[in-house]
Amino acid sequence: MLTGAGLSAESGLGTFRDKDGLWTRYDLNEVATPEGFAKNPKLVHEFYNARRANSLDAQPNAAHAALARLQRARPDRVTLITQNVDDLLERAGAPDVIHMHGALTGALCASCGHRWPAPRVMDPDSPCPACARPATRPDIVWFGEMPYHMGRIEAALQGADLFVAIGTSGNVYPAAGFVQEAGLAGAQTLELNLEPSATVSLFDDVRFGSATAIIPAWVAEVLDDRG
Repeated sequence: MLTGAGLSAESGLGTFRDKDGLWTRYDLNEVATPEGFAKNPKLVHEFYNARRANSLDAQPNAAHAALARLQRARPDRVTLITQNVDDLLERAGAPDVIHMHGALTGALCASCGHRWPAPRVMDPDSPCPACARPATRPDIVWFGEMPYHMGRIEAALQGADLFVAIGTSGNVYPAAGFVQEAGLAGAQTLELNLEPSATVSLFDDVRFGSATAIIPAWVAEVLDDRG
């Protein structure tokens, strides 16, 4: 199961496509690339401090709660992969979420690779707890970097009976290719989204509507059907 920005939109966290969202006030090349960080780390931290504050102040919605309930009910059968960098699935009670693009709650040393919990506000002069160098960055996968946990994700796609994409645009790779990979491995595929994604034609079935409406309804069906 793959979740995207549409899952958290109703919790007040904007997507890339929001007309007046946080992303529209910044050049992505300046705040979401390794080159941008090397050029102006202060600007990058300013951007992610704002995103972290938004995320920490947001609350899980009914869609997060439904997916968390499904994973708790089927912990050995439900793999939750998210492109989102918020922790709303975890706060809703999901026990195991794969963050392929990292998380705002994490900090990473660009020098030694050490990881630790991120404070609410970070700055370029914050020393790494391990090597003491002022090379602190958000533990986020930027454009041009390899997503995290790809080995685990590939194994899940190859072994899936059902692949579900929730609130994703279908524009960001490698995640946009997961539906085709899962389908070729024999899985049924389902898109749950507010509107059709760029890869909608690759899905066996689709349902459209707000996340807080269609996801709890679908989860209720699954738990009723499978006991």
